Amino acid sequence: MAVHYYSQNDINTDLLFPGKYTYTCGTGPEIVEHLLEDLDPGFREKVKAGDIIMAGSNFGCGSSREQPTLGLKYLGVQAIIARSFARIFYRSSINQGLLLVQSPDAVDFYTPGDEVTVDPSAGILRVGEREFPFPALPVEMLAILEAGGLLNWIKENNV
Repeated sequence: MAVHYYSQNDINTDLLFPGKYTYTCGTGPEIVEHLLEDLDPGFREKVKAGDIIMAGSNFGCGSSREQPTLGLKYLGVQAIIARSFARIFYRSSINQGLLLVQSPDAVDFYTPGDEVTVDPSAGILRVGEREFPFPALPVEMLAILEAGGLLNWIKENNV
């Protein structure tokens, strides 16, 4: 598991997935080809399932495209930890089953190379040897994440 650290604030959806591909890339493999290409051109070669992204404030601001969350989930990103998230990106991530944790202190404490683990049911984020508590996720949200997203949860529960 690796941590991909982006210290800047206001990483918008265009930096996560360029808008020029919005209507030409719709599947996971197509989206992955362009994820973070303007922010971190080597990202798609470096990222592995289980990796974590750490970032500054207002992560995912901008337009309401779902490609960034769909692509990150497709790659197997375990979680995104940021100082804060844009509301629509947060909702889209939950819909896709991608865990987001808001923890300004953990982001500020992080030093590249630190091991990072997240336990969403206990509300514990560990960075190096330090723990950063956050509100444990409600059982309903945990179920959506475990199902791999809202649509999967709906199908599994015949809702």
